[in-house]
Order: sequence, then C-alpha cells, then structure tokens
Amino acid sequence: MLVRLMVWLGGAVFVGSLGFCAWAYLITWSTPAGSEMSWRALAVNALLLTVFATHHSLFARDGVKRWLSQAIPPGLLRSFYVWIASVLFVAVIWLWQPVGGDIYRLGGWSAWIGAAVQLLGIWLIVQSVRAIDALDLAGIRQATPTPAVPAPPALVVRGPYRIVRHPLYLGWVLVTFGTAHLTGDRLAFAALTTLYLIVAVPWEERSLAGTFGDEYARYSARVRWRMLPYLY
Repeated sequence: MLVRLMVWLGGAVFVGSLGFCAWAYLITWSTPAGSEMSWRALAVNALLLTVFATHHSLFARDGVKRWLSQAIPPGLLRSFYVWIASVLFVAVIWLWQPVGGDIYRLGGWSAWIGAAVQLLGIWLIVQSVRAIDALDLAGIRQATPTPAVPAPPALVVRGPYRIVRHPLYLGWVLVTFGTAHLTGDRLAFAALTTLYLIVAVPWEERSLAGTFGDEYARYSARVRWRMLPYLY
C-alpha cells in the first residue's frame, strides 16, 4: 500500500511539475522583467538547467541503473527517477531568474500561425505519450502490479515515432518556440531546454541501441531524423 502511494504521488508530482512549468511559461514569462536581457540571469538559469539535465541524463544510463538497483527494487527505479527529476524541474522553475527583454510580438494571421505550430506541438506530445504509455512515463506502470518484476521494455515505432525517432522532443520545440509573443525568458527557456535535448539524444540512443540491438538499428535506418526533420 505504501509503495503504491509513493508511486502515485510521484506521478502526481510529475504532472504538477509540468503544470508549474506551463504556468510560468504562459503567465510569469509573458511579461518582460525589463527592456534589456540580463546575461547574468541567463547564466544562472543555464546552471540550474544543467543540474537538472545532469541528473536526467546520468540516471538514465544503464550503469547507474544497475548501481541503484542494489538498493532500490527494479520495479521502483523509474518512480525514483521521476520523483527526483520532477522535484529538480520544479526547483528550476522556482529559482528561475528573470531574463528580461521582449523579442517579438506577432499579430493577425502571424499569431494564428504561431498558435497552429504550438497546437501541432501539443498534438505530437499527446500522441507520443499515448504511444509509450503515460503511466510508464510517470513511473507508475513499472510498479503495477508487481514492483519486483517490471514489464520488459518494447520499442515503440508507431504513430508520431514514424516521423522522427523522438517526437516528444519535437513537440516540445514547437510548443516552446511557436509562441506569438516571445519574451527573453521564453526564448531562454526554449533555447536552453532544446540545447539539452539535442545534446542528450545521442546518449539516449546509445542506451536504446544497447537495449534493442538490431531492432533499433533497423528502426533508425527507416526513420532517419532524430527530432528535427531535415535538420537533426
């Protein structure tokens, strides 16, 4: 009972961290803190995201997972990872330093195009999460119903995964950059998180290749682009 409570609370914290991020992006960062961008604030924010990214990447490595499995039941590893990542993400948003600056504000049909881009990004994110299982992403599926025996992984190649190998990341880029009103804070957040994703993808794909072997090699040959069609 306690294990299930912790797992579901971890899932709630995960969803809450995303909601907190959406609130900051839509509300807090919609108004520039000043007319000029602060490079000091940008550096602090980059450091905050680096701490989050370091955990996010290291804890996803197979060697770290094996080390953690000595103290944590395998079925709870994903939940443990989600708990820490979610708390760190909340800390990034909470401690975010106002960057300032107003990059552009679109109006008329240009604003509608921006909205369409963001809606496309949201659609990609939703479809990607549906394909890989939202409960697994939130760290809940592995611990249900038997924490000691996690379900074997399966390579997902359907839906948006036929467009790029990491459609969830593509959706993130479209949502964060597609806004009709780009402030310095929104630009900094979009650029820093996208940079992290670009750097992290090769690491993630090495783990996927190690897990799925030739199956992932065939998938990579069939779906050429990692997260940005015709670019990356």
